[in-house]
Amino acid sequence: MLPIVGVPKTIQRGLLPYRKLFGRAEGFEHVSRYVTGLILSVNKTLQGIYDGQVWEGDKPSRRAMHEAVFEAGWDADGLLPRHRAVIAPEHQGRGREVICLDWTLLHHERGTEIYGVTKSYDYVARRRERLQTVVTAVLANRQLIDGIDLQVQEPSVQEEEAIYLQATVQDSYLQMEQARARLLELLYHLQHRLAYKKRTEMVGRGGSPIRRLVSISCTSP
Repeated sequence: MLPIVGVPKTIQRGLLPYRKLFGRAEGFEHVSRYVTGLILSVNKTLQGIYDGQVWEGDKPSRRAMHEAVFEAGWDADGLLPRHRAVIAPEHQGRGREVICLDWTLLHHERGTEIYGVTKSYDYVARRRERLQTVVTAVLANRQLIDGIDLQVQEPSVQEEEAIYLQATVQDSYLQMEQARARLLELLYHLQHRLAYKKRTEMVGRGGSPIRRLVSISCTSP
């Protein structure tokens, strides 16, 4: 594969509407090169994408690209709302559209610290593997298909918490601070139980963010 010496014009035009989500021009340049690598590089890890890049002058460190993409304080929460605003005009006047809700399993055998990664059963591979469960929403018509939302399923820690609570229970709590700490542990455990959602609940309940988005999209003119 040829080295990547810059960001192609088509990718620059596609990313331009998202520039205001990023505070620093240098960070946006790293993100632009990273997106270019995701599209063009054979090795789509950050290391592989970085290794295939060529800069004029001194080459920034791989750490600088990692920080710009994964750690910098760019407006991650504003990304999908901005994306939906960008693609909305392209979907007007094209006839009937459908929204597809689905989930997929993203494997991360070496990424044990990645958010949402748990060791779960892969019903396709028929074995337990380290993976994320990601719920997606896609809008499509006869000419276009665009992603409009996604959610990473939060891992369940209910079993581990229940084991801990059972192992640390006491017959009595003589000190007020001990009783207070125990009550907080029980309340947090209850909060986690109520907050956890299965895949079908993430897309099936009327109160879920993805379901609300679908309802808004379907009723909007």
